[in-house]
Amino acid sequence: MSVNSGKSVRIFAGGLLAALLAVAAGWSGLVQAQAPAPAPVKGVKFAQVSPGDLKEWLTYLSSDQLTGRQIYSEGYGLAAGYIQENLRKWGVKPLGENGTYLQTVKNRGYKVTRHSTVTVEVGGQSKTFKQGEHVTFPMASGGKQTVVMNGAEFIGTNAAPVTGLDLKGKLAVWMNPAPAAGAGRGGRIPQNAGVNGAIGAGAKGAVGFAAAPPPPTAAEEALMKAQDALAQATAAVNQAEAATRGGARGFGGGFAGGRGGRGGAPTVPADVTTVQNVNLPVTPNFTADEAFYEFLLSASPTRFADLKAKADKGEATAPFAINAKITVNIDNTFEVVSQQLAHNVVGLIEGTDPKLRDTYVMYGAHLDHVGYSQTGTGREGDVSGCRTRSAVALEAVTKSGKTPVKGAPAARGGGAGAAGGRGAGAPPADATRFDKGDYISNGADDDGSGSATLLGVAKAFAMGPKPKRSIVLMWHVGEEAGLLGSRYNADFPVVPLEKVQAVLNMDMVGRDDCNDLEGDYTNSVFLVGDDRISTDLHNLIVETNQTMIKPLTLDYEMNDPSDPESVYTRSDHFSYAAKGIPVAFFTTGLHPDYHRVSDSVDKILFPKMARIGQLMYQAGFSIASTDKVLERDNKGPRVGFGSKAAIIK
Repeated sequence: MSVNSGKSVRIFAGGLLAALLAVAAGWSGLVQAQAPAPAPVKGVKFAQVSPGDLKEWLTYLSSDQLTGRQIYSEGYGLAAGYIQENLRKWGVKPLGENGTYLQTVKNRGYKVTRHSTVTVEVGGQSKTFKQGEHVTFPMASGGKQTVVMNGAEFIGTNAAPVTGLDLKGKLAVWMNPAPAAGAGRGGRIPQNAGVNGAIGAGAKGAVGFAAAPPPPTAAEEALMKAQDALAQATAAVNQAEAATRGGARGFGGGFAGGRGGRGGAPTVPADVTTVQNVNLPVTPNFTADEAFYEFLLSASPTRFADLKAKADKGEATAPFAINAKITVNIDNTFEVVSQQLAHNVVGLIEGTDPKLRDTYVMYGAHLDHVGYSQTGTGREGDVSGCRTRSAVALEAVTKSGKTPVKGAPAARGGGAGAAGGRGAGAPPADATRFDKGDYISNGADDDGSGSATLLGVAKAFAMGPKPKRSIVLMWHVGEEAGLLGSRYNADFPVVPLEKVQAVLNMDMVGRDDCNDLEGDYTNSVFLVGDDRISTDLHNLIVETNQTMIKPLTLDYEMNDPSDPESVYTRSDHFSYAAKGIPVAFFTTGLHPDYHRVSDSVDKILFPKMARIGQLMYQAGFSIASTDKVLERDNKGPRVGFGSKAAIIK
């Protein structure tokens, strides 16, 4: 499970809610009167996920031979090959490129040229502001588009609630008492509840105030000139060296030029590095200085000078409407300057219905982990790897009769539990630690358990009965590096996303939460996200679980919006939820060995892991076995701390 991906929801975050709502709206015509029925499906004898199989597969996937399965490593390649070998043996259809099981994930660096403009028509006057001249767009502001907004609304600060405001089709305008941190020349806009709430409420764009930077001092100006001269001199030296090497005879000259070595073109620094589609439209979200705000508010009863004076004093500023027409023209050029390649592993079980086999239920797990320590050190497990709990969560846990352990993190935020993944900790005094110490983070639970369980689901579908719809099986790469594989597939999908009914994702399903030190989790699995986009999905999983021989305890604590772990945003399901696709995330929680070298196969609870796989298999089978469609009602999270597994309406 990724420790920090929740802080980087999407590189083009301003378009997240708009994209979600648009996709959801596009499905409205497909909604049927009733949801799919839960398993058991009439007349179907389900295949069984075997604990013995899971143990065999996970023993290899978490072995030292795979050196922690880090993205871009040989160990990850071995793991990917092992998955493919099993899929081929079971007759699973390749869904990758050129008849393979591999989908190439391109993590590209772009040099960005921004020519975007904002035209404001107010009080019978019109003025156009160019990028870099009183307005600043982020580097990642999306593909070419023109957005016209008939009116604007001042919402207050960037954290102000927007409930009750008429924002549909308008520009949301905000201003903090001081310039937004990091917004200046770089154009980076902090994401917040106010702006995202405004976009969710129908605003077609957002602008925040960022004071114009002061003119450079004489010393700063001299430094900039010196740096420019140095850059020009360095470029001249590089070009001369390249010309010299390029003309050399023999192997050396050809190698340098042909392979892009020392004689190749100088490296161009990237402005943006992402696996996502930079040309997709993004909701405009930019900053502007005094000149823009003064003109925008020139015909309003509240003028900019008065507004800023109030804001600087920390006084409340009430929302008000702005009578203006704003046209934003997004015009970016993205030049690829670097690229790293990795691979998702993907297979297909074809459905039996000629009309429905081109619609899908997708299963996911991430195959990568965090590798090994190059300094030969490794951090063993301790309770700081267990879950962070907020005050609300602690109260709920106490009421349920459970006792949080001492030493568990009060707030992770990329800290306590996150540090151990690459073998953090003091090196042993023994100088031969490379040979005697444990420095490989094997990731048996994270997410070897999910990857092995997904193999169990794949085998069940391949060797057992087939549903009407097709099943997509996706082992994502780079989850630990920021959800890279899932974000890529969400923008460059192997099957059309508009035909995906739901995504069932699993990550860390092989242990008990905090080794049961905080209560009895021996029968528990945490469910996250299943109620947020589709109530039908939540209800179907609850009902399917009730049909199992030994039902699991479905725990919704991690689905609570107040949960500080923010698990909803931290694994691959979120890449699809951001596109408006119903998702359900299955996990058994965190434990002392989370991201430590001690996350080993001997600690995995294979019978429980198989039961979770069986529940996921049968729930997905039910979704795929009917022509009825999961309704996307987008009602948000309704189960959380203290919720019982029950049907919701």
